[in-house]
Amino acid sequence: MEDYRRIADLLAEEIYSGRLKAGERLPPQRVFARRRRIAGSTAGRVYGELVRRGLVVGEVGRGTYVRAAPAPSGRSLAEAAHGQDHETTVDLELNYPSVEGQSELLAEGLAPLLRSDVLAEATRAVPPTGTAAAREAVAGLLAAGGWRPDPGQLLFAGNARQAVAGVLASLVRPGGRVGVEELTYPLVKEIAARIGCTLVPLATDGRGLRPDAVAAAHRTAPLSALYVQPTLHNPTGVTAGDARKRELAAVVRETDLPVVEDRIWSFLHEGGVPFAAYAPERVHVVDGLSKRVAPGLTVGFLAVPGDRVEAVAAALRSGGWTAGRFALEAGTAWIRNGTVERLVAQKRADAARRQRVVAELLDPFTVRADPNAYHAWWELPAPWRADTFTAAAAARGIAVTPGAAFAVGPRGAPDAVRLGLASVPLPVLGRALRTLRDVVRDGP
Repeated sequence: MEDYRRIADLLAEEIYSGRLKAGERLPPQRVFARRRRIAGSTAGRVYGELVRRGLVVGEVGRGTYVRAAPAPSGRSLAEAAHGQDHETTVDLELNYPSVEGQSELLAEGLAPLLRSDVLAEATRAVPPTGTAAAREAVAGLLAAGGWRPDPGQLLFAGNARQAVAGVLASLVRPGGRVGVEELTYPLVKEIAARIGCTLVPLATDGRGLRPDAVAAAHRTAPLSALYVQPTLHNPTGVTAGDARKRELAAVVRETDLPVVEDRIWSFLHEGGVPFAAYAPERVHVVDGLSKRVAPGLTVGFLAVPGDRVEAVAAALRSGGWTAGRFALEAGTAWIRNGTVERLVAQKRADAARRQRVVAELLDPFTVRADPNAYHAWWELPAPWRADTFTAAAAARGIAVTPGAAFAVGPRGAPDAVRLGLASVPLPVLGRALRTLRDVVRDGP
C-alpha cells in the first residue's frame, strides 16, 4: 500500500504550485480513496496530514477545502540561492504574527455576525466615531499603566496606517515640518510625501527620543507636530522609561507641540505607561488590531484630545480613511468575548520564544532587541554594508529590511538590518538566522 505521506506530499505540491487553488473543495474521502485505489483509512490519514500541515481545513457537513497556501517551509534555504524557486523565500521583512488556533478563535467570534438580522446592521455605514459598543470595548483594550482613554474621544480608521495619515493631515498643512525619530516607521515617510509635509530627523539614544533634540529642531524652524514610537520602537526595539517620557512631556508643553504616539506594538510590552498619560492634552494615540489579531480584517484606533475630535474626524472622512462597519463589529466582538486577550497572551509568549532564538544564534553580534518584541535590529560588523548584506541574504532566499528603509534625512543610512521575526514558522526562523550568521562570518 502506498504510504499516506507520499500521497500527502503530492497533494501539497499541487497546492503550492496553484493547481489546487485556495478555496477549492477536495473530493470526499471515499471518492478520493476509490480514485487512488487506496483504503478509506489511508485516505483519512492523507487528509489528516494535510490538515496538520495547515494546507486544508475541514468543515463539518461541508467537506475539506484548500487553504491559502503558505510558503513551503520544509524546503532547504539553499534552494532559493540559485534562483530556481522564488516561492521558497524566507520573508523576514513582513512582520505579521500568527499563532496556532488563531483562525479558529476568530471564526468563533464572527459566527454571530453572520445571522441575517445581525449582518444587515453590521454592513451599514459607520461614522469615524464608530459605535458606543466599539468605543467602550476599545477604551478597555487600550487602558494601560493606569491610563484609560475617554470613550468619547475615540475615533476609528480602516487600519493604523490610515489613522496616522488622518491625524497628521489634521495637524500639518502642506509644507509643514514633522519631527520624527531619526529611524522611523517607513510608511510614515510615504504618508508625509502624500500630504506634502517634511519629516525632520531627531536624535535618539538608548532611552528613546532625546528631548533636547526636539527643542533644538523647533528653535531652528517651528515644528507642526511630533510623531514618536516610545514603546517597542520600530526598528530598534527601544522603550522609553518614565523619566524620559516626563522630560519629553515638559518639552512638548513648552513648545506647544501636538504629538502622535504610535502604539501599534505596545500590546507586547505588558504594563507600560503610554506617553499620553504624561501629556493627555497634547497626545494623539494611534493603535489597531492588525498585529494583535490579523492584517486582513482590522481596525485602526485613535484616542485624541477632547478639543481635537471634530478636526480629526473630518480628516478621516475627507481622506476616505474611516473604518468599515463589518470590521468594526468583528473587532468589537473579538475584544468583548476575550479573543483578543487570548491572542495577545499567545503572541507575547511567541515573541519571547523567538527573541531567545535570536539571542542564542546571533551571539556575540551587536543585535538590539527587546525580549518582548517581534523584531530585532542587527548592526552589521565591518566591512559589511547594509545593501550588500541584504543582497547576499536575498541570494540565499532570505529577505531582510536594510537600514536605509528607516532612515530620515541626509545622514547616511546605518549599516544595519531589521529582522522581522513574526511571519515565518519558528524552525524556519532558526534556519534562516543560522544562514545569515554564516553569511556575516564568511564576509562580503
